[in-house]
Amino acid sequence: MSSLLLFLLPFIIIIPTLTLDFHYHSNREIEQYLLQLNASNPSITYLYSIGQSVRGQQLWVLALGLSPHRHTIGIPEFKYVANMHGNEVLGRVLLLQLIDDLVRGYRNNETWSLQLLKSTRIHILPTMNPDGFDEADTDCQYTQGRYNYNGIDLNRNFPDAFAGPQRPQQFTEENREAEVRAVIGWLRTESFVLSANLHGGALVASYPYDNSNGGSELVAGASVAPDNDVFVHLAKMYSNNHATMSQGKSCLDNTLFQDGITNGYQWYPLIGGMQDYNYVWAQCLELTLEVSCCKFPPEGDLPALWKENRKALLAFIQQVHLGVKGRVFDGFAVPVHNAVVEVKGRMNMSPFRTNQHGEYYRLLLPGTYSFTVTYPGHEVLTETLNVPYGPDKYSAMTHDFLLRRLRTTGRTPVNPILSISDYALDLERGGAITRSRWTGLVVGLSLTAALWSLID
Repeated sequence: MSSLLLFLLPFIIIIPTLTLDFHYHSNREIEQYLLQLNASNPSITYLYSIGQSVRGQQLWVLALGLSPHRHTIGIPEFKYVANMHGNEVLGRVLLLQLIDDLVRGYRNNETWSLQLLKSTRIHILPTMNPDGFDEADTDCQYTQGRYNYNGIDLNRNFPDAFAGPQRPQQFTEENREAEVRAVIGWLRTESFVLSANLHGGALVASYPYDNSNGGSELVAGASVAPDNDVFVHLAKMYSNNHATMSQGKSCLDNTLFQDGITNGYQWYPLIGGMQDYNYVWAQCLELTLEVSCCKFPPEGDLPALWKENRKALLAFIQQVHLGVKGRVFDGFAVPVHNAVVEVKGRMNMSPFRTNQHGEYYRLLLPGTYSFTVTYPGHEVLTETLNVPYGPDKYSAMTHDFLLRRLRTTGRTPVNPILSISDYALDLERGGAITRSRWTGLVVGLSLTAALWSLID
């Protein structure tokens, strides 16, 4: 045996193959697979942890895209989450297979994969509840392993928009489980546009709201969100691309779902759910996808179940390109954080706002919409946009909003430049002063001084 082979042999032995077969991988096996895949594909993958479970297991997320390490202006952020309930395990398998499919498609220069990874940054969390999975029973319907290590249902532990006048920042951290705190923190660091949460025990695409306080949102037994038309479209997109979901067949409880979709509240009310939290507080439209009647399907069924869901998983990602996207610029042509971007007739409980890059993303079906943009120190801007269908071209319509500074009266001169208070407001809201904003501030102060010297 050559000296080179003797040197490489230990590495050949301890490093497993990247081949992904159809079985239930342990949490450790998933971690090793993701670490290897990330190391082998640094140009399109980025592996990071959003936190730890109660027992200290990492909550690994793999980001995929042509710029996987960080956000790119104009590229929407998408996410899939699975195994929130530890005994609902098919989602773990589906998301690992999806990762493998996307990477192989890119390597083989397949158009569908290239288009998705070029136009979208895709985040995949294969298991949100690794502790629960470790305790799960393989029974189709029993609940062993459903909860986290503290015995808490994670899909009942998020701050609820219908629980009272509180806002998320007023909820005490100690009332949230480690896994829930990790997801909430994740939503604060990434501007997700579209998401789905994979469950098991039924075969249906469920959409917000999951809860209600009996107000105007309660219509004919459903709790209707302002973007209900978009949610119905998204749910049907998954259901119609699934092999059988759109047939609406029941599992064991004889519940029939027309078109294979349901309003969450109309199915059964749920307090503290993750999809409502995503929509209300993180302006991310999320569905709950129940992808198998059996919570823990036999391993022999996994190839067929992947085949049933593959097309739907890919089609749903593509829907992140619905509607319109763009940036909001202030009176000095600088993108602004926390500008409110509202659509007439869609008054969300928490208004949609621009992110730290001044971007907004608004998922909308084709049509004509009136937009109103507000930002401190600027005139309210209203514009009407004709929005086409974007997913076929892998890009939503792009439109930027340009704001005008409010004019002041009296001795104070007209100042088109942002004031110091505007920058302080951005910092108070958690924003950051970028180089362009510092430049705007310095130039603004210089011009203001010059104007005052002329007046004096």
